[in-house]
Amino acid sequence: MLGFMDYVQQAFFTASHWNPDNSYGSLTATARALLDFPTPNGLRLNFSSLSSPNFATSYTLGSIGEVDGSLSYLYTSLPLQVSSKSNDIPLRSVIRGYRQLRELRRPDEPWWWEVWHQGKRIDRKNTLLYGRLYLPNSHLEALYLRRLSPTTQLKISCVSSSALKSGGSILLLLQNDVGKYSTEYLYSTDSALLGVRGLYNFGQDPREGAGSPDFDALTKAKTALEGNEGIGGRNGRFSAGAEMYYGLLNKSGGMSTGIRFTTLPSHNGFPYTMTLTLNPLMGNISSTYAVKAGRSLALCSRFDFNFYSYESELQVGMELWRRRNRQQTDLQWVHRKLQEKGGWNLPSSISSLPEKVKGLDEEYRDEDTAGVLKARVSQDWGISLLWEGRVKELLYTAGILIDVKRKEQIFRGVGLEIQYSS
Repeated sequence: MLGFMDYVQQAFFTASHWNPDNSYGSLTATARALLDFPTPNGLRLNFSSLSSPNFATSYTLGSIGEVDGSLSYLYTSLPLQVSSKSNDIPLRSVIRGYRQLRELRRPDEPWWWEVWHQGKRIDRKNTLLYGRLYLPNSHLEALYLRRLSPTTQLKISCVSSSALKSGGSILLLLQNDVGKYSTEYLYSTDSALLGVRGLYNFGQDPREGAGSPDFDALTKAKTALEGNEGIGGRNGRFSAGAEMYYGLLNKSGGMSTGIRFTTLPSHNGFPYTMTLTLNPLMGNISSTYAVKAGRSLALCSRFDFNFYSYESELQVGMELWRRRNRQQTDLQWVHRKLQEKGGWNLPSSISSLPEKVKGLDEEYRDEDTAGVLKARVSQDWGISLLWEGRVKELLYTAGILIDVKRKEQIFRGVGLEIQYSS
């Protein structure tokens, strides 16, 4: 579950029209959400508040052998109109699961951001400042985020800690996103690391002719030729990207490349996402497949292989949402998807459901969501279970780690995290 400060940062991205999913770093975001979810260890309490549309605070208290905690403060020049009370926050906004990507959005025109008063331009660049102090070890984190233009964003992350070799590090990240493609340039003071990465989306360019009759006619003709499912089809999106980095001090570098195909909301069948990533220098290749098998169920698998050592690893995971409204069951949702895909006839008991209920997708409904169960199993029989949800005005995350092979100590860890915000 996202922390309150991460939730506020996501609200800043939404308000400033920035798409964090359109980047190479988010290529495997769906698989990571379903397979790499962290489980809490011990007891941790979080108290947060959005005291004004521009200022937020958060306090954390934990107990893992010893008492520790943190203090967080966040300021944004862009007023955020977002639900801040823990009993009003949509669960799907703070719980990461299967990620249904949307159609690419056309970037804002630069002149849309201009504000003039008496012949002078008075608009300012949207900025976010964030700081977090960990106690008792005095570990400090800071973030500076600034929207330079409708397509450009500057992100500066700083860490200060006595545990680091140089006492701290700074990471500068310049991001550019025009919809059709995105690029990122980074520099880190740790080993003087330089890097660049990019992502390219095949298909229509959202910047060209959107909204014109000729463009819509051309799009429909191309869609008909491609059958809606090919590269660049309206029902799916094929993306390819790569990254390269080099450390000036340690004289070492690396690279990786990857591809992804995912269905869009206009797809009539079951939503699914496939990715393939390759790190040629390390010899690692990874493939993932995630599918939305029901209104409340998502499944995911990942296979990793190293063609230097011939070692492999297989992981499978799932998420199962619990709902309060049982008017439309998962079986009915499956029948509706099959009918849209192949014209199947539904039983009368299902066809008689109200149209407004039959046409709603889970991505747009949250009032009947009570919680989610996540599970992950590896080939070594390591099992991770996570339950996230809400009880009255509290958000909670409970997790457990199980190692079946360790007979003497099967339970490796148990934890509970509780969040309250106002």
